Amino acid sequence: MSNRTELFEVALDSLPEGVALLDAEGGVAFWSRTAEAITGFAAADLRTIPAELAPLLLDAALPGEMEQRGALLPLRHKLGHEVKVIARIHPLHDKLGGWIGTAIGFHPAESLDALPHGEVGKDAEASQAELGDRLAVEFEDFARGGLPFGVLWIGVDQAPGLRRMHGAGACEAMLEKVENALAKGLRPGEEVGRWGDGQFLVVSHERTTEMLTEHAQVLAGLARTADFRWWGDRISLTVSIGAAQARQDEALAQLLERAQQAMESSIHAGGNQIASAAKGQICLPS
Repeated sequence: MSNRTELFEVALDSLPEGVALLDAEGGVAFWSRTAEAITGFAAADLRTIPAELAPLLLDAALPGEMEQRGALLPLRHKLGHEVKVIARIHPLHDKLGGWIGTAIGFHPAESLDALPHGEVGKDAEASQAELGDRLAVEFEDFARGGLPFGVLWIGVDQAPGLRRMHGAGACEAMLEKVENALAKGLRPGEEVGRWGDGQFLVVSHERTTEMLTEHAQVLAGLARTADFRWWGDRISLTVSIGAAQARQDEALAQLLERAQQAMESSIHAGGNQIASAAKGQICLPS
């Protein structure tokens, strides 16, 4: 039995993600070397659970959504800096169905700062950060064989000019109108949020690039209906959209780069355009 246990522990230590096994009382029965590398905490440090690891190890008793789709959790490294991880929780049961403990697998999430995105003002920082967390979890789910995944990078064509002529207040008021219009066209499970000054990102689960592009056309039409008035003048609004469907052979940052390049191609084509990024090629509507 001891040889089998040793073999089991060696196998878990060789995995590229951190692994923790909790017993029925919530104690840490196993803590892999990768888990130690990610957090800085050794197994000997976990006789009592440090506050820095509480979001991961104390919340594991209630798996909830994390068991199904994963969750992005903020941890604190032993050296003091923040480490965001994507974690999945799996209850462990004996042959009779009784709960005997919990298995946790986790690995570092891509930082929002490492992902292509535009600068935003303080009012939109929270929205961008929240959407970045959602992106990381949704993309991770896709990479593990979950729902299809794609993004629409949306630039509001009038935003730069409005900001120059009338200031940030006018631009923010206009962007709020556009976001509300876009939200009306979202499918179940989709999310839209700020991704830069004058830019939005939609997280989508359309099955193909063609369907994603058709969805972008609907959202572009809704954006044009946004009734924005400034000092009594109605300003017509249009958007340039880049659509990119995720592939299994790329990272999240690469997906976003393709969407950004497609959006910029839409702008360079004169605005009020939709471009799809398929297999690295930018395709504008004929």
